[in-house]
Amino acid sequence: MSGITMFEIIWLAIALLGAGAVTGLLAGVFGVGGGAVIVPVLYELFRMVGVPEEVRMPLCVGTSLAIIIPTSIRSFSAHKAKGAVDMTILRQWAVPVVLGVLMGSVIARYASPDLFKMVFVVVAGISAIRLLFGKDSWRLGLDMPGKLIMNAYGWLIGVLSSLMGIGGGQLSNLFMTFYGRPIHQAVATSSGLGVLISIPGALGYIYAGWPRAAEYPDVAALQFPLSLGYVSLVGLILFVPTSVLTAPLGARLAHALSKRKLEVAFGIFLLLISLRFLISLVG
Repeated sequence: MSGITMFEIIWLAIALLGAGAVTGLLAGVFGVGGGAVIVPVLYELFRMVGVPEEVRMPLCVGTSLAIIIPTSIRSFSAHKAKGAVDMTILRQWAVPVVLGVLMGSVIARYASPDLFKMVFVVVAGISAIRLLFGKDSWRLGLDMPGKLIMNAYGWLIGVLSSLMGIGGGQLSNLFMTFYGRPIHQAVATSSGLGVLISIPGALGYIYAGWPRAAEYPDVAALQFPLSLGYVSLVGLILFVPTSVLTAPLGARLAHALSKRKLEVAFGIFLLLISLRFLISLVG
């Protein structure tokens, strides 16, 4: 890590702590793990410490999934205490989501950085359009579908979330609102989905990144004790404290907002994510 001044290290640490606070707030308000904030911040950090382009993006995604673990648990506990979580849906999705996450972890080992960005653009863009311009008539059904469709969608959520380094909130919110579930319940239930995704996802990236780290012995950021496979312990340590502290604040804010205000806020948030990655792809 030579070439980095103490001044740069201090400001990077401050930026990571601040991003952690924003991540926790977003997790509570929108039922998401905050990967859309975590991944780009870590990307710049790893660029500065010399992590090669070939392994930088999976290192960001794996670290993001590890960071989401405590944030999602904290957010889920806060929403569950308010009785807003649909545990039936979580139990139905548990197995297919985990299987999807494990498959996504394998795919991510060989995926190019553009694949991650394209998934963000498509998923976030569709979700934003639904929330900002959608009407109550935009529905696929009046109630959640049968077991086969639920299992298929749970698997898809797991795969895409693993590739994006997110807790699945964007995807599950979109799905549940299309089937007539209130946005508050969708957000609350999504926070529990983040727990199902982040734990196996982080373990999968540790496994996938372990042999890759051996290929780059001169890159300190990839080696233990700074990293475990594709999970950076440095990023994890700096993000977690502030994100855990602010997640309950976000959950309280979510329940204080009206249905429409929550939809608009979440839609704008997702639209900004989509535009950011679209510019990166065409730039």
